[in-house]
Amino acid sequence: MSTAIEFEGVHKSFGQNAALVDAFFSAKWGEVHALLGENGAGKSTLMNIACGLYAPDKGTVKIDGETVIIDGPQSASGLGVGMIHQHFKLVENMTVLENIVLAHGTGSWRKSLQTVREQILNISDEIGFNIDPDALVNTLSVSEQQRTEIIKVLIGGAKILILDEPTAVLTDEESSGLLNQLQRFAKQGKCIILITHKLREVFSHATRVTVMRGGKTVDTGKAPIDLTPKQLSQLMVGEAPEITHITHSPPGEIVLELSKVAANRDNGLPALDNFDLKLCAGQVFGLAGVGGNGQTELAEILMGVRSMNSGEFHLNGKKLAKPSTKQLRGLGITCVPAERYVYGLAGDLSVMENCVITHLKSGQFGNFSWTNKRAIYKATRQAISKNEIHGAEPRTRARLLSGGNAQKLVLARELSGNAKFLLAHSPTRGLDVRACTAVHEALRESAQKGTAVLLLSEDLDEIFAISDRIGVINNGKIVGVFDAPADRREIGHLMVSNN
Repeated sequence: MSTAIEFEGVHKSFGQNAALVDAFFSAKWGEVHALLGENGAGKSTLMNIACGLYAPDKGTVKIDGETVIIDGPQSASGLGVGMIHQHFKLVENMTVLENIVLAHGTGSWRKSLQTVREQILNISDEIGFNIDPDALVNTLSVSEQQRTEIIKVLIGGAKILILDEPTAVLTDEESSGLLNQLQRFAKQGKCIILITHKLREVFSHATRVTVMRGGKTVDTGKAPIDLTPKQLSQLMVGEAPEITHITHSPPGEIVLELSKVAANRDNGLPALDNFDLKLCAGQVFGLAGVGGNGQTELAEILMGVRSMNSGEFHLNGKKLAKPSTKQLRGLGITCVPAERYVYGLAGDLSVMENCVITHLKSGQFGNFSWTNKRAIYKATRQAISKNEIHGAEPRTRARLLSGGNAQKLVLARELSGNAKFLLAHSPTRGLDVRACTAVHEALRESAQKGTAVLLLSEDLDEIFAISDRIGVINNGKIVGVFDAPADRREIGHLMVSNN
């Protein structure tokens, strides 16, 4: 197999922060090449150079053996490079169809709509995705938006297909279907580059693997069969602590109770229907489900950014009619949202402003007429060090952080207090092995302190790893609740069965 894309001696810095230092990488036609590394290792930065979003400060890029200059996304597309990003590149007030026509339409708008609609339906059927071409993007769940991005790049006809955590919001079945499809594309002669933190995907579907750490390439070209999971993990992050045993806690008093809750999606269709939920102090309640079954709307209700149509909302024994974000925060709710850049961070504010913004009312850093900036700076430095937020300084703009490190910042803030109730929605999406372990331990520690923790996740491994009780949501309803340990097959069946 000949080389499809190659990087030699690539350097890239953002201000004083070096993201890539003499990095190298090579992937061949006809293979699925896994690119691994810790958060901030430089994986996404390297691939963003390939797709034209960044220009290297130094080094060369070759495609099919020829040195190329990729000076933008159109240039990359013309060279046959397409990338599905971890954070979506979609226009939210346009439909799925319009987004894809905007990216790949040719000829008249009407003709493009007809052609692309057929392509969407054909590819959706081939991969097993169920996407409505006429649905507005802002009405889709996170997993549905991810599917749209995958379809968009496939329709673009990329020969070198780069996927950054493509299965992070997919179910086991969907992930398997997508990865099998990627293998078929590789066998057809395409080059597939898979950025992932899921080692099982590497061992089940990758041809070769490259590992990066600290902006440098530390190992490349080996077949996964020649490595053990432990060896690969050590190459990525060194020895990663693992939760080997969980002592399940008995339930405390009921902290949050939802009864017969109904709520709509943005398009007016039902999202939650007769939804009931009880969460107890001192326990992690894991809510499993396929994306698009009401999890997003549930999270938004608990964050105070979506109203219920009907039903009852009780927190700490108090009935709340139309709970606002301010009211819920005041009553002890903290949130780790799935969309960290939408609900979790103010991108144009500094790391230290984002780090303490929810704690200002407590008086810890002064009052509304005066803030102790020295104390804020010191607390932020401690949070950066303790939570290993790479690439961050107190005055760094939050939007400049990588996805994983932005999530670490949100987690550092939300887990720093003594919350009554903690909502964690896909808290480890896009994080590496060590960071995932740290998040899981933090959630367990929060529960052990008496917090009621609700974990919303489409990753069954995550649900089973830390939950005291497990519920299943399907079509906006709880269709089963189990004490841990539970039967994975039964839960998986409830997730996908028709109700």
